[in-house]
Amino acid sequence: MPSESIREIVSRNLAEVQGRIASACDRSSRSAETVRLVAVTKYAELSWIRELVDLGQMDLGESRPQQLAARAAEFPGRVQWHLIGHLQRNKAALVLPRVALIHSVDSLRLLDQLEKEAQSLTLQRDVLLEINVSGEASKDGLAPADALDLADRLQRLEWIRPRGLMTMAPLLDNPEGARPFFRRLRELRDELQQRAGLPLPELSMGMSGDFEPAIEEGATLVRIGSRLFSGLQRE
Repeated sequence: MPSESIREIVSRNLAEVQGRIASACDRSSRSAETVRLVAVTKYAELSWIRELVDLGQMDLGESRPQQLAARAAEFPGRVQWHLIGHLQRNKAALVLPRVALIHSVDSLRLLDQLEKEAQSLTLQRDVLLEINVSGEASKDGLAPADALDLADRLQRLEWIRPRGLMTMAPLLDNPEGARPFFRRLRELRDELQQRAGLPLPELSMGMSGDFEPAIEEGATLVRIGSRLFSGLQRE
């Protein structure tokens, strides 16, 4: 019996993830169209990514700015790129022309640098504030209280458009254990939205191991990598 092709494996994995997203939306009385899948390609080979894009998955996420820039050049005009990893201020100008959304604004200094670079490039770009809801020292992100203190600054931005919040839950054996962290992010978003007087519709939360409770708690963006490429071997 011939082995499965990359296309067959990726297609099956994508359909499974999409089905689970739809089921989680159904359980929470939401339309599946309210959740965007961001396919995390950090460890994927280009041949795998091409199959994914050919299957219609156009939202791709990268953790490293340099790798995002290199891969964006491989898919000109076809893909909406998301930066989901830590961004150093000196990489802001590299990333801004190539992304649709930056998920990982984790400090006021980075926010101000992005505003400065976006003005210089005459580009408006959407961003999310990364929040360290769990308080883990190993994770980047603003403390919840510090995020609320940014309400006035968000109102004064002209080139950078805040669109919501992002978080990473702790790695837990039971995905249900992540639910309180996702709920806290949603509550924080609601409070910041009220303080800033700005629409903040996006919640980027949930990865391969816990995206279903994230959706049930209000995620609009889920970042999934390993489930999409399960069964493939790197060359």
